[in-house]
Amino acid sequence: MEHESLYRLGVFVGVMLLMMAWEAIAPARTDPVGRPRRWRTNLLMLLSGSVLLRLLAPISLVAIAGWAQQHDIGALYLIDLSFSVKVLLAIVMFDMIIYWQHRLFHQIPWLWRLHQIHHADPHIDSTSGLRFHPLEILLSYGVKLVAVLLLGAPALAIMLFEIILNASAIFNHSNIRLPARIEWPLRQIIVTQQMHRIHHSQRPEETNSNYSFNLTVWDKLFGSYRKTATKTDQELDIGLVQYQKPEQNSGLGYLLSLPFRRQKP
Repeated sequence: MEHESLYRLGVFVGVMLLMMAWEAIAPARTDPVGRPRRWRTNLLMLLSGSVLLRLLAPISLVAIAGWAQQHDIGALYLIDLSFSVKVLLAIVMFDMIIYWQHRLFHQIPWLWRLHQIHHADPHIDSTSGLRFHPLEILLSYGVKLVAVLLLGAPALAIMLFEIILNASAIFNHSNIRLPARIEWPLRQIIVTQQMHRIHHSQRPEETNSNYSFNLTVWDKLFGSYRKTATKTDQELDIGLVQYQKPEQNSGLGYLLSLPFRRQKP
């Protein structure tokens, strides 16, 4: 779609600046590493992933969805539904697909080698939502590409979904704590910071829960929802216990090579 990149960039920058300002004014937890060092590494991880994706997959998912839309490719074009319903249905279906993608990245060992870079962060804030290995970003593109073609998602739905995906990642990783009167009702619909911090706990049974990135219904429907952690949100131990040294969790070269190193138990 025309101006797709501008729309996505505008929302991304706006949400990022808003959450960074909120974190600076009222942080929920203290950063054990220091913001400059962590932010630099996490932003460089995003940059390296974006460069790899641009080189190996230069055609955007929105453009591919537009092509499929023109040729009536995909399951949604076999169903007589209004365009708005198709857009809404596609967004919800992609939300579920990313839930299962995330869950499989935890359960399949070679996929976990890539995804552990995200969990090796000893603190989570808005930049943690950008911290993914470039190969994981490339694989995620492949999953979404197949889904676009099989589902026949309208181009508008894919653009809106990508905006929601990026904004949600920044929002639910942000280092803030919503008041209980807001947080509990809100998490009945979307993933909140306290719900997602449980997913970043050092305890494996807590790490392997709360996989949803936007709608919480998938964790509840597929039995992976965890309401509370063993420790309070303030006391929760974040990150992977085997990667707590500064050079392991904030060195770009180390993180890029981590999936190919001998794995620590």
